[in-house]
Amino acid sequence: MPNHVIHDLDELETALRQPRLLLLKYSPICVISATARAEWEMFQLDCPDAPTFLVDVINARAISQEIATKFGVEHESPQAILFENSAATWHASHSAISASSLAAAWTADY
Repeated sequence: MPNHVIHDLDELETALRQPRLLLLKYSPICVISATARAEWEMFQLDCPDAPTFLVDVINARAISQEIATKFGVEHESPQAILFENSAATWHASHSAISASSLAAAWTADY
């Protein structure tokens, strides 16, 4: 399944209606984010049916802040967050974002 880019708060709310999804917050100008994005893409090859969403923290700062405030997940970038039933149940940042950590989070209890 391709990434869906979230541009505004309405798109975030729509995405969160899904029972489970993975979201990656990233900066398009950060080397660490580029590495996390590469790991994200490898995860997608292994789990192509996982609903995945992206938030560009530079161009969608309000969305990034809303996620931190609403779900109690301190903002970091890059940051991967697993949402289940509209609740943040797992997150990782920086070098902890790997294809294997994403797959483990996605397949846990599933």
